[in-house]
Amino acid sequence: MAEALQRTYAATPDPKLVIAVGDCGACGGIFGESYASLGGISNVIPVDVTVPGCPPSPTALLQGILSAVRQKTAH
Repeated sequence: MAEALQRTYAATPDPKLVIAVGDCGACGGIFGESYASLGGISNVIPVDVTVPGCPPSPTALLQGILSAVRQKTAH
């Protein structure tokens, strides 16, 4: 799936926000980093914000989205 993710990222027009949601997106979760998994998506594409949790709460997800938007508008 790494190649599909890289192609999707490249095909998405700027400006783009990437939010790694949940422990699996952030660090690979229980799957970690192995022959079958590269771990978190930051190992494949640039990540703006990470929202930890398994699953993250709706409040944490909203805070992560708002944080990513604030970071992009501040630059």
